[in-house]
Amino acid sequence: MNKVIHKANSRGFANHGWLKSYHTFSFASYNNPERMNFGMLRVLNDDVVQPKMGFGTHPHRNMEIISIPISGALSHKDSMENKRSIEVGEVQVMSAGTGITHSEFNDSSTKETNFLQLWIIPEKLEVEPYYNQKKFDAEGRKNKFQTLVSPRTNQVEGSLPIHQQGYIAMADLDENKSLSYTLNNGAYLFVIEGEVEVADEILEKRDALGLTDVNSVTIKANKNSKFIVIDVPMS
Repeated sequence: MNKVIHKANSRGFANHGWLKSYHTFSFASYNNPERMNFGMLRVLNDDVVQPKMGFGTHPHRNMEIISIPISGALSHKDSMENKRSIEVGEVQVMSAGTGITHSEFNDSSTKETNFLQLWIIPEKLEVEPYYNQKKFDAEGRKNKFQTLVSPRTNQVEGSLPIHQQGYIAMADLDENKSLSYTLNNGAYLFVIEGEVEVADEILEKRDALGLTDVNSVTIKANKNSKFIVIDVPMS
């Protein structure tokens, strides 16, 4: 087993006033040659958007972009004429492919919005752009894994598709409960809330652990915890 630990306080940080962003991997002004990616996972940003603020219209190309709200909501608009609100419990997927533009905005006048944005490098370039979002039942991840995202070519029923042999699963694990995860590729575990023990490591809120060269791992919750596993090819 090979592992890499990324503690929460080791992430890059940018404060733009309207946006506070923690970067697990090199992004924008945060440039760390040792933190470029985990396999095909290129970006994992933990973003807090202030009330009545947001990301203006901007382009993307040839990237699989996944957004997971943690608190609050975002209003989404894009060049494919999608106009939607993304709320806690939902997941948004965009295949940028040949090119899209989009904006994300916090409509609340009082509450911050916190969401995770992931970029996964696609296995196929210049595809037709795609957008979808879905609300996932919280009971579906209570002390078990709920697959949020999976490959188009091997799609798990009920999940959202991406152009990569990657999977994203979420679990809400009660204190002292354990789960076993079987890896498809390399696995990057990111703790959203709580504290878990995995591969002889203790991970707290916003800590992460990347694992390769292992078939399965057991994750034990030392307190009520929420986490995601991002399972992606390493090359």
